[in-house]
Amino acid sequence: MKMSFVLAVLLLFGALGCVSCSSKPEESVPAGRLVIFHTGSLSVPFAAVEKEFEARHPQIYLVLEAGGSTEMVRMISEKGKAADILASADFSVIDKNLIPDQASCNIRFAGNQLVLCYTDKSKFADEVNAGNWYEILQRPEVVWGHSDPDLGPAGYRSLMVLQLAEKFHDKPGLYQKLLANRPRENVRPRAEELISLLQGGKMDYAWEYRSIAVQNGLKFVTLDDHINLGNYQMDEFYGQAVVQVTGAEPGTTIERKGQAITYGVTLIDAAPNKAAAEAFLAYLFDAEGGQRILAEQGQPPFPKAWVPSREMKDRLPASLQKLVTVRK
Repeated sequence: MKMSFVLAVLLLFGALGCVSCSSKPEESVPAGRLVIFHTGSLSVPFAAVEKEFEARHPQIYLVLEAGGSTEMVRMISEKGKAADILASADFSVIDKNLIPDQASCNIRFAGNQLVLCYTDKSKFADEVNAGNWYEILQRPEVVWGHSDPDLGPAGYRSLMVLQLAEKFHDKPGLYQKLLANRPRENVRPRAEELISLLQGGKMDYAWEYRSIAVQNGLKFVTLDDHINLGNYQMDEFYGQAVVQVTGAEPGTTIERKGQAITYGVTLIDAAPNKAAAEAFLAYLFDAEGGQRILAEQGQPPFPKAWVPSREMKDRLPASLQKLVTVRK
């Protein structure tokens, strides 16, 4: 009888100990705000990640601020805004603007591709396809646009797609002919504006990420891999596209060269809530967490997040190293 009682007590304490151990990771993260700057194309999936992450960590309050990747990076590098994490639609923006002064890592975690979006209201909606879209966009009655190349990657990538189409379809002068039928007022600061114009019937076609098209229920033309910037095996071909965008100093420019769309995320060195930031990134890279949500939202995650060197991986917090691999 005594032995049974002792055994029961030991089992009870063992069970309590297991509960305590399982809840410790969540409880060990300090309470407070977690500020995340991110590209606008991550707004929908990050809102879903926020909901699930805060359910796991109710002591943490996420503050999500969206904008063009270049714009958001400059908020940190030039204006000194405080943030814990920055996620960019173009990993190279982090390399060029935040490393090594504001950050020491750049983790690649997802891809995407450019598509030509339209609706049932769009002119020639029943005709447009992967073989004739560039002819339709040259028609005077067709209204089309893209986001601002100086504010984010979606803008300069839209121009790269047009340059690559000229080469792939062997149509000399196509790039300039297309731009001649796109007034400057059709270049919008935000993707949200383009979507609103499309859905309101005031614009026929707009260049967007495939994830944005899926999230907003838009119709879209899927382009050949030589053009859509969605296949890393095409990087040599993509490299033929070059776009000049504004630099940090007035009157200066930066050259952006075509390459497969690769999203990057970094932990800011001066992050006010570094422990919470590490917990968020761990959830973002989790196959059953952030990766699942990205896939559901048409934003294909990489099978495993990666960095380009062993040295960079070694600089990551220990909690993240097992979730990240090294790849060239």
